[in-house]
Amino acid sequence: MTVCEAHDGQQILPGHVYIAPGGLHLLVVRDGTRYVCQLHDGPPVNRHKPSVDVLFRSVAQHVGPNAIDVLLTGMGDDGARGLRELRDAGVHTLVQDEATSVVWGMPGAAVKLDAADEILPLERIADTLVTLVRC
Repeated sequence: MTVCEAHDGQQILPGHVYIAPGGLHLLVVRDGTRYVCQLHDGPPVNRHKPSVDVLFRSVAQHVGPNAIDVLLTGMGDDGARGLRELRDAGVHTLVQDEATSVVWGMPGAAVKLDAADEILPLERIADTLVTLVRC
């Protein structure tokens, strides 16, 4: 996969990973028939900027059930509420299990909110994603 720091207005392409630049929120928005990255200089959310909740909420609003989302190990609860919104929007959601997480804060918070369709060890997440994409 090609990994890059996201740029405002950049088209989202298959086989690419987009990382939010420091100090800006990353959103996914629809532009006609395509999805693009949108950078936003709003206030911190959950004390974070960029915030996973901001990203996940934009995916729930603009992509909906065409998405698959994963929340991996991390400190705090950023991403948990956004993952719940994704699940409510019909998105298949995965979280990393406690045994393979360095810090189970973020995925654990998502589990407490019943935001995860599946709780998986890290070594099973990639294969599960490939299977879901092929369905």
